Amino acid sequence: MNITMIDYGASNIRSAQKAFEFIGATVELTEDPDVVRKADKLVLPGVGAFGSGMAGLNRRDLPAAIHEAVGRGIPFLGICVGMQLMFTEGHEMGVHEGLGLMAGKVIRFPEKLRNPKSAIRNLKIPHMGWNQLEPAWENPLLAGVKMGDYAYFVHSYYCDPEDATAVLAWTDYGLPFASVVVQDNLYGLQFHPEKSQSVGLRILRNFVEMA
Repeated sequence: MNITMIDYGASNIRSAQKAFEFIGATVELTEDPDVVRKADKLVLPGVGAFGSGMAGLNRRDLPAAIHEAVGRGIPFLGICVGMQLMFTEGHEMGVHEGLGLMAGKVIRFPEKLRNPKSAIRNLKIPHMGWNQLEPAWENPLLAGVKMGDYAYFVHSYYCDPEDATAVLAWTDYGLPFASVVVQDNLYGLQFHPEKSQSVGLRILRNFVEMA
């Protein structure tokens, strides 16, 4: 139940830390690359912009350490912007290089999104509030999570993986987007599990209990 959480100056890290501690995990919060390299389980949370997030990681010499840890096969979880930073590049306020752990881009929701299931013709950006998860296949990360369970989102950009089979769950907001991704020992959540009540805490517990 021990995890290492990467502190790169992003917002909301403390909230994620408290959620893990609530389910009984021991959290080591660090910005030290050497600690990251030696971690048994890594979490990259955060709220903010893609570019500033990568700048925070680069200032602390963390990308290489993250790659070394992931290369050892340890479980790695990105949350919200942390999930977005896992990808090749982000298109928020310019084009920025990401960690490149997974192939794909982070792009903005198009304007004038329409919801055919609602009387509201134009959906607002950012996508903010509760929305449903639609698991695409079985994985221990979503053990106990059912089709249609709700999670809490706040984002204007979404991940577009090159390999659609890496999408563990989709969510619809005028278009289907990747809300959960899994590739080998890499895991990503676009929503805020710490704000997603029992569903979010269940997913965090599943991650913590992974071998």
